[in-house]
Amino acid sequence: MPMINKDAQDVAQALLEIGAVGFTPHAPVQFKSGVLSPVYVDNRRLPYHPRQWHTIIVAFAELIENIGLQFDVIAGVAVGGVPHSSALAYHMARPSVFVRKEAKEHGKGQRIEGGDVADKRILLIEDLVTTGGSSLSSIETLRKNGAIVEHCLAIVSYGFEEAQTAFAGAQVSLHTLTNFQVIMAQVKSSNQYDVEHINIVQDWFEDASGWTKRQGLE
Repeated sequence: MPMINKDAQDVAQALLEIGAVGFTPHAPVQFKSGVLSPVYVDNRRLPYHPRQWHTIIVAFAELIENIGLQFDVIAGVAVGGVPHSSALAYHMARPSVFVRKEAKEHGKGQRIEGGDVADKRILLIEDLVTTGGSSLSSIETLRKNGAIVEHCLAIVSYGFEEAQTAFAGAQVSLHTLTNFQVIMAQVKSSNQYDVEHINIVQDWFEDASGWTKRQGLE
C-alpha cells in the first residue's frame, strides 16, 4: 500500500472536523454538469474555522515549496477560490488577483480584478475541482490577458477523468492538497459514519456516471 502524505491526511481531517464533507446518499446533490453525487465538499466553511483554515493555507504554501513552483502572482477563481488565494498570497507576501466567472456589467467590464497579469506567471487557486470547467474558463481569461498559466492548485478534486483530460488539454498541471481516497480512509478510521453510507459513496466513486441508474434515481 502506498504511503499517504501526512499533509494530505491533515487537510482531510481539517475538512471533516468542520463538516465540510457531507454524505447525502438518499438525497444526492446535483453538480453543475448534471452529475448526481451522494457526497459533497463545502470548502466555503473554512474561513469560519480559523484553525482548520490555517492548516489549509500552510499546506498550500508547503506544496508550492515542495514542488518548487515559480510564479509572480496568485489568482483565485471566484467565488470559492478567492478566500484561499487571498489568504495564501498574504501568508506568502505575494501579489494577488481574482478572476470573475463573467465580466462585470458596469465599470470596466473586466473579469480579472486586482492588477495586471500580462507576462506574469500565474498560480491559480481553486477550492474544489469537479469537471474543471470554472478553472479552465479562468485560465483562458488569464491567458487572453497575456498571463502564463501552467499550474492550478486545489484543496481537493473529485478525480473525474473529464477534469484530468481538460487540464491536460489546456497544458495545465493540477495539484491537490488531498483526495477522496485519503478522505475516505479518515472517515473509516473515525468510526463516526454509517457503513451503509460509506459503501454507497465508494460505489459512486467507482462509477459516478452509472451510479444514478444503479440507485434507481433516473
